[in-house]
Amino acid sequence: MLKINNSFSEYLFEEENNEVGIKIMKKNGEQYDSLVPGMYDDVALICLAWVCRFDYAALSSLNKRFNSLMKSGYLYELRKQLGIVEHWVYMVSDPRGWEGFDPISKNWMRLPKIPCDECFNHADKESLAVGSELLVFGRELFDFAIWKYSLVRRHWVKCQGMNHSRCLFGSGTLGSIAIVAGGSDHNGNILKSAELYDSVTGEWEMLPNMHSPRRLCSGFFMDGKFYVIGGMTSPNDSLTCGEEFDLKTKKWRKIEGMYPNVNRAAQAPPLVAVVSDELYAVEYSSNMVKKYDKVKNLWEVLGRLPVRADSSNGWGLAFKACGERLLVVGGQRGPEGESIVLNSWSPKSGVKDGILDWKILGVKEHSGVFVYNCAVMGC
Repeated sequence: MLKINNSFSEYLFEEENNEVGIKIMKKNGEQYDSLVPGMYDDVALICLAWVCRFDYAALSSLNKRFNSLMKSGYLYELRKQLGIVEHWVYMVSDPRGWEGFDPISKNWMRLPKIPCDECFNHADKESLAVGSELLVFGRELFDFAIWKYSLVRRHWVKCQGMNHSRCLFGSGTLGSIAIVAGGSDHNGNILKSAELYDSVTGEWEMLPNMHSPRRLCSGFFMDGKFYVIGGMTSPNDSLTCGEEFDLKTKKWRKIEGMYPNVNRAAQAPPLVAVVSDELYAVEYSSNMVKKYDKVKNLWEVLGRLPVRADSSNGWGLAFKACGERLLVVGGQRGPEGESIVLNSWSPKSGVKDGILDWKILGVKEHSGVFVYNCAVMGC
């Protein structure tokens, strides 16, 4: 169990079920081996917290002490207290598996393969990033399963299953918690139940039911509350209402007409993202980006996407928040073959004559043109 005191002078961590104590060089003159020669460790730790996360792997290979520090997760807790956040993009677009992209260093990193069975490997999957974990939801031979990748440990482990296993649900994350709502169970029944996942404890907690069952919906956090919009309540009936869940009162509130675009069974769930507590969405048919007016409960057209979404009914395209930017991850074909392009736009830059100033954040060459899963992790 990680324990941090206010001065950051001592910490404890558990590694392979053995509790190990690490003594830090103190200012009272009592000497220990310091992390950085000539520098008090509480100062050195703050300096290390500001190091780019991409360099953490290199730091862990310096010596045993640095390796223990990285595996403890202490620096991520310290970064949280200091308000340091880097957003990495995790995606899978080919059979080789998950990759991570660091927008700061522009480096791509391949994650280890999930040690799952072949059924899970080839089935459709859903994903979300919560805390310092990447959760991947799918189906194994006999039931649904969840695998999680720990950024601290840098490996995959089986995650505790939900109380009501499901797929095609809406989900959103807020810090170290995530909420999943709706979806279908293994018999195809459409659900109105919801659950909260705590990445600190690794446990699921049942929440009150929504007003309406829905699948193929989307979820997100905005202004500290969780929302679900879109989806279908039966094989032929779409939902235009949204629902808001208040974490304090533990109650759902129905919002009529929150998402007027009608879903069809062949269409992807609503592509939505929240930046600075403002909600944005993609309209597949017109390839346009819209912004939600929370006061008027209306959608305003802003401008065009940098890629097409209409050709595949929204499938194979990711629309995410990445810090203070909107991120569109999609494929393109060119003279040199197929590639995945990450385009970003900052709402702070405004809209000029109906044009959004999209910037290319990164390119993954020879990686297909279909994005199967995508999640953004900020820590």
